[in-house]
Amino acid sequence: MSELDRVIKPKTRRAKRFLQHREPKLTENDKNAMLIKGGNASMTVTQALKDLHSLKKPYCVMYNKKNMTRPFEDQTSVEFFSKKADCSLFVFGSHNKKRPNNLIFGRMFDCHVLDMIELGVEKYVPLKDIKSSKCTEGTKPLLIFAGDAFEINEDYRRMKSLLIDFFRGPAVSAIRLAGLEHVLHFTAVDGKIFMRSYKVLLKKSGCRTPRIELEEMGPSFDFVMRRTHLASDDLYKLSLRRPKALQAKKKKNISHDTFGTRYGRIHMQKQDLGKLQTRKVRALKKRPAEKTSAANEDGSSKRRKRERPEQKS
Repeated sequence: MSELDRVIKPKTRRAKRFLQHREPKLTENDKNAMLIKGGNASMTVTQALKDLHSLKKPYCVMYNKKNMTRPFEDQTSVEFFSKKADCSLFVFGSHNKKRPNNLIFGRMFDCHVLDMIELGVEKYVPLKDIKSSKCTEGTKPLLIFAGDAFEINEDYRRMKSLLIDFFRGPAVSAIRLAGLEHVLHFTAVDGKIFMRSYKVLLKKSGCRTPRIELEEMGPSFDFVMRRTHLASDDLYKLSLRRPKALQAKKKKNISHDTFGTRYGRIHMQKQDLGKLQTRKVRALKKRPAEKTSAANEDGSSKRRKRERPEQKS
């Protein structure tokens, strides 16, 4: 039995609460990320990890010591750090002659590596080099993806899902207009991914709705995709499965259109509207002439019904 699979029995109440916090839940905790520096890391990779740590705070753990590991060859060390720090996302930075300024984005499922995508940093502008106002720590960013590659190519589609998991932040039910302070824009074109970070400025417009301007805040990355390690379709579907307790129960005879409008279908027997009792209004009261004509019509219809059987016989 490996060290990761052994059962740990708590000896104190604090340890018991700590293990209960890590147990599977219907609504999982916000995803934490860990930033790991490889054995050979350049100044560009080190500064890039620091800037990613600034964007991800406080749901992030930074490891400053160098770790002699290679996630694509051996994943046990990354899985060990993930279980120890309770992090389901990671970024591993390394640098060598074959793959300079390398960043590996990955995520875990059941304490095992699910997806890994290796990106090379071709151009990088640090957060400190852009002289502008910065967003406060823990601001939930607005994510924008541009480019057909994010919808057509499977690697880019999985990369989009990985970036959403990494930068989405905590789940919220509502957000106010003044809370939209940070925008992350990802563009996929010509085999590259351009990442830009902007701060939203609300200017006076002379009316109730403010005028919105984007000011580049940093950091700025130009990525190129290198190696990928993607989960199989069956394992990926298993990771997306939701508990039955959270699945919405299907209600009969209720449907929704493309705009979200709710429609209900009612099943009832056919009604005889001729016997429907309406409100007695003086203006709708029948005149004597109408009553006599209606009575004559009823009498003639009854006589016809009596005559018909005699004619047949």
